[in-house]
Amino acid sequence: MESRALDKETRLGQLYLAIISRYKSYIEEKEELAVAELPTLVLPKGEQVLRKTNEIKGAFTNYTYDSDFPKAAMRAFEFVRDGIEEVILPLQFWLNPDETAEFRLGDRIDRNILLCSLLVALGNPASKVFVIKRESGVSIYTYFEFDKRTVLMNLENGTKVFKDRDELIKSLSIGEDDTAYEFNHQSYIDVS
Repeated sequence: MESRALDKETRLGQLYLAIISRYKSYIEEKEELAVAELPTLVLPKGEQVLRKTNEIKGAFTNYTYDSDFPKAAMRAFEFVRDGIEEVILPLQFWLNPDETAEFRLGDRIDRNILLCSLLVALGNPASKVFVIKRESGVSIYTYFEFDKRTVLMNLENGTKVFKDRDELIKSLSIGEDDTAYEFNHQSYIDVS
């Protein structure tokens, strides 16, 4: 019986995929979001984001930003890196951080937007998602500045500390043909 139920779930998933694929162009047309609108996706006050933020803060005795944020930021990073599975959908569809956290699935941008939302909710409103589009592909990171240093969080390769944002930007070797921008819930900035 259990095998039959799983088989039904598999078939139902395939049916949903067929329906989505049929209406792919319509969905993508309605989902189109200008890059400058990306800040609307960073939701530090989302229900799932706040739930996870409170869970992270709860691991500290009387959480205070000044003393606990770096460790809390690493917990947020580990949660997204290890707990949110990367998935490539058959169409361009924007997930908000609550959806990414709830379903524990998202593409690279969804996962970084969730991480940025968590960092902002943990008390660092200057945390940003950083995107570089090169001919060879797209790189997506999240970074924050704290205590006179800048921490780059790469969900695929770990974290790296820089003395400041300028050193971080230089390390990313952004070419003149590359497009680079950063954003959070308050701003969008073209870097290149």
